Amino acid sequence: VQLQASGGGLVQAGDSLRLSCVYSGLAFTSATVNWFRQAPGKEREFVGGRHRSGSTTYYADSVKGRFTISRDNAKNTVYLQMNSLRPEDTAVYYCAASRTLILSQLGVPSSYAYWGQGTQVTVSS
Repeated sequence: VQLQASGGGLVQAGDSLRLSCVYSGLAFTSATVNWFRQAPGKEREFVGGRHRSGSTTYYADSVKGRFTISRDNAKNTVYLQMNSLRPEDTAVYYCAASRTLILSQLGVPSSYAYWGQGTQVTVSS
């Protein structure tokens, strides 16, 4: 299993970015693939995503209304569209996958067995 996150960069507050996570070794019907982030000195936190068996996408309160997750199953890719970026969105963004987690574990980093290498997003004020 491999996950490759890309699309990060240095932007100004109010700008937009789209991150991509390309995965292999997983079937989209049997794996949960979602986004996390980790800012310097802080714990890794859930950004958003959905369970493999569900249709509802959940978002952290801090990004709700600004970030949108979409998927292209034919390309084995999950996207994170980030609009109205703020300096507090600065972090390394990771995609992660699990074949086994249940819905209540969706936002728990330790529930994910597979991680991408992360992509840096820096938002200047």
